[in-house]
Amino acid sequence: MALANFARNFEDSLNRRNIVRRRNQGWLPQLTGYTGYGSVHAAKVLARAIMADPQENAKPFQLPFLPSNTHSFTTQGMRDIAALAAEHAEHAQRGWRQFFTTQVGFLPVTITLGNQTIRTRTDRSGYVDLLVENHGLEPGWHSATLEPAAGEPITAPVMIVSPTATSGLVSDIDDTIVVTSLPRAMIAAYNAFILHTNMRKAIPGMAEFYNYLLDPFPDAPVFYLSTGAWNVYSSMLTFIQQNDLPIGPMLMTDWGPTPTGLFRSGMEHKKTQLRNLLIMFPNIQWHLIGDDGQHDPIIYDELAREYPSRVRGIGLRTLDPIEQVLSHGTTEATQGTRQDSDIEDDGVPIIRGADGHELLSKAQHLADMAGSDRPNSHNN
Repeated sequence: MALANFARNFEDSLNRRNIVRRRNQGWLPQLTGYTGYGSVHAAKVLARAIMADPQENAKPFQLPFLPSNTHSFTTQGMRDIAALAAEHAEHAQRGWRQFFTTQVGFLPVTITLGNQTIRTRTDRSGYVDLLVENHGLEPGWHSATLEPAAGEPITAPVMIVSPTATSGLVSDIDDTIVVTSLPRAMIAAYNAFILHTNMRKAIPGMAEFYNYLLDPFPDAPVFYLSTGAWNVYSSMLTFIQQNDLPIGPMLMTDWGPTPTGLFRSGMEHKKTQLRNLLIMFPNIQWHLIGDDGQHDPIIYDELAREYPSRVRGIGLRTLDPIEQVLSHGTTEATQGTRQDSDIEDDGVPIIRGADGHELLSKAQHLADMAGSDRPNSHNN
């Protein structure tokens, strides 16, 4: 606890000095809007404020490649979110500067979403995480306007999920949709300092697998749940678009000291976000997709046992022995207590496969066994 307090105080002191230095260099606060989400009753607006060079940010943005067959509520909505993502995307493909940021804590920000205008402040790490109630928006893609007390206003995409939606998908990122093949401690450095966005390698077949699950449900929301830092948000969103993966909000985290420790718990982050989704969207059953390298099997198994009527199915990418060692130090997969079988006694299907093609084949087999076009939900 004392060490965490020391680290947090040191970080705050260093950041304050950097803000003064950047201001003297002519830098200004800049908001980066993340993809928000919500229901017709309430929605989250997400963003972060950091110091930025106005001259560098004056460079033109280029619209990322927009796949024509990506799942979304509407084609126009898909284009809108791509344009908004491009507006806030990183300038350089090599993202080494993403982690060298000076956050602007406690910055006053005025947020307008639908018929609501709310004044708030960023937290100590520069983040905005605001729940806007009674916004009056219909289902689909919308934009929130965020105007800081200093700096330029921005817009951020917000996905409003239909109250009639009954299916959704939650996906992990590292080793689930993107090849990592590195020790977990090096993933952040790999993503931020080394790799160009267009050099990241997608897990084969995952886009086809996701589209198969989502095609019968045009109003199904998609979320990417990751223990990765928000700093890599824009580059990962570009990766998702370039690889025909479905567009949806990313639920990431911040690194660094907390009131209770030096680092945030990735496992608790995922558990909390999953339960938040269950609360916000009470009518949706979820496909939970991850890998067996670390905590996904345990987290998903726990959720399925606690809320069996809310989990439509679990899909796990099986890492090979080398990937397992890099992920957590042993050749054995991280297992939950649920047995590995195609259809569980509790009614929650679980499938495993080395890539999206194998997972798709097993999902199709499940549908054939159930006598339907897609894996069945259960009725217990």
